[in-house]
Amino acid sequence: MKIQIHDSWKQLLQSEFEKPYFLKLRDFVKEEYKKHTIYPPAKFIFRAFDMVPVEKVKVVILGQDPYHGKGQAHGLCFSVNEGLRIPPSLLNIYKEIMNELGGTMPKSGDLSYLAEQGVLLLNSTLTVRDGLAGSHQKQGWEIFTDAVIARLSEKKSKLVYLLWGAYAIRKGEHIKSKDHLVLTSAHPSPLSASRGFLGNGHFIKTNQYLESIKQKPIQWI
Repeated sequence: MKIQIHDSWKQLLQSEFEKPYFLKLRDFVKEEYKKHTIYPPAKFIFRAFDMVPVEKVKVVILGQDPYHGKGQAHGLCFSVNEGLRIPPSLLNIYKEIMNELGGTMPKSGDLSYLAEQGVLLLNSTLTVRDGLAGSHQKQGWEIFTDAVIARLSEKKSKLVYLLWGAYAIRKGEHIKSKDHLVLTSAHPSPLSASRGFLGNGHFIKTNQYLESIKQKPIQWI
């Protein structure tokens, strides 16, 4: 696996790429792509980073695994390629945005437009085997993305972290600085959205905070 990532992230994370766990992870992922169908396509493994250089990050949303269905994953958490059915969790995200800020239901599940505004859509695990959710967990990706969260929170100030569900909230423990807005709630999955995600107010709170620090708010839909 060749590490193709935006130069700003390469500088921030260079020492991580040289650690034994990452070298082992790299070899594992390389073999997986040779032997199995793996998502996202290899060129999109680090797409979240490539679309949002370190200096452009304003908001961080944490997911868990890439989607494991054909053609869905393209390197951004909760996002799917244009033309595909919008996944249930993303539908609930859209519903909450509309409840808070108005607008109409998007026809596409492609969240690239958020990345273009400085929203880092980061999965904890960056690859997955076709049809096997969680198949690339505990291979080293979680260590890497913990380091991403820690280094970014030290490098930058006044970011917004949106942590949905117990997994993301635990991962938020790696946020090193208190100079950030951290918002937590239940996950947008249909199994839990009604237990605290719907009605959490995160999108309007994010924009209010960005405006308070003289930054442009996010156009969520």
